Amino acid sequence: MPWNDNANPGPWGSPGDDGDRRDTPPKRPQGGGPRGPQRPGGPGPDLNASFETLRRRFGGYFGGPGGGVRPGAIVAIAGGAFALWALSGIYVVEPNEEAVVTTFGAYTRNESPGIKYHLPFPIERVVKVPVTSLQRVDIGGVGESDVPQESLMVTGDENIVDLDFSVTWRVADADQFVFRLRDPEASVKAVAESAMREVVGRMPLDDVLTRQRGQVQTLTADLMQRTLDQWGAGVRVVEVQIRSANPPQQAIAAFRDVNSAEQDQASAVNEANTYRNRVVNEARGDAAKIVQSAQGYREQAVREATGDAARFNAIYNEYRRAPGVTRDRLYIETMQRVLARSNKVIVDSEGASAPIILPPDVFRPRTAPAPAAVPVPDVQVQPEAGARAAR
Repeated sequence: MPWNDNANPGPWGSPGDDGDRRDTPPKRPQGGGPRGPQRPGGPGPDLNASFETLRRRFGGYFGGPGGGVRPGAIVAIAGGAFALWALSGIYVVEPNEEAVVTTFGAYTRNESPGIKYHLPFPIERVVKVPVTSLQRVDIGGVGESDVPQESLMVTGDENIVDLDFSVTWRVADADQFVFRLRDPEASVKAVAESAMREVVGRMPLDDVLTRQRGQVQTLTADLMQRTLDQWGAGVRVVEVQIRSANPPQQAIAAFRDVNSAEQDQASAVNEANTYRNRVVNEARGDAAKIVQSAQGYREQAVREATGDAARFNAIYNEYRRAPGVTRDRLYIETMQRVLARSNKVIVDSEGASAPIILPPDVFRPRTAPAPAAVPVPDVQVQPEAGARAAR
């Protein structure tokens, strides 16, 4: 049934009964069933009744019949506030962090990871520092965004290089890091830019662009670390990495031509060195071959001469013992060597009365092998003995 039915007014009374509703408290609906949520347009919560209930429940603590506050209430409130203040000193240090505790702004101690406690504010304060996390600072711009004020540097040979690099660092000493650096990232960036400019200013442009990049990175990291240590910043430089190193945009085409010419020069030099090494090695091999051949011939000639001398000496000794036998033997060996190389015709002219005609084939050279000579011991023979043996 709708609430605007005058015959059956709702729990707040009939419309127009404002005076009765102001003087009489609202009646609770009858019935022992549970009260569900009110539907839209229905009666809202009874705030006056709620406040009245709270007043009756806590009225014994905050005031008596005369309206004063009891001491027990003050103690309870103070105890609760103190408990909340004391519990606010509990904090957690993450595994990658280290906590720096200060007492009235002065350094007190460092805390390792775990659940810790400090005297609540304003007595002690805690600053958590990530000591194991690596942090990175980019100098000269990131990606397509270039910062010429940071990237353009003057080299040792008075050229200009556009150099972008990054610095990776971490916290090495938490208390120094907290008290010595107001803006850590800006400080590390300023030191990195200054160190890189100093290192680049001592090197020629070609070394920075090509051959000495690794040395530039190492020298910059060392110089940064020395500067930060002098400041007592508590920062450890992990790595300096050059992301790009190029000549200025206006001179890139000219530098490319120079690099191409240098590459052609290096290629020509390498080819010349290869040809030189090949020719020199071949000449050295030929010279060594000739020297070895000469040494072999010398050794052969010396050994043959020594063997012939020993053979002549042996023949001479035999000749002195038996001259006749030695002469006959030398004669037979000589005739054997001579006749073995020529055609021989033996004619017995005893009792012949007519001339003997030999066929022409007899005097043609023959290819039959010569008979082997009788072996003679290798002995040395004096010249006189050789002459007598020939006779």
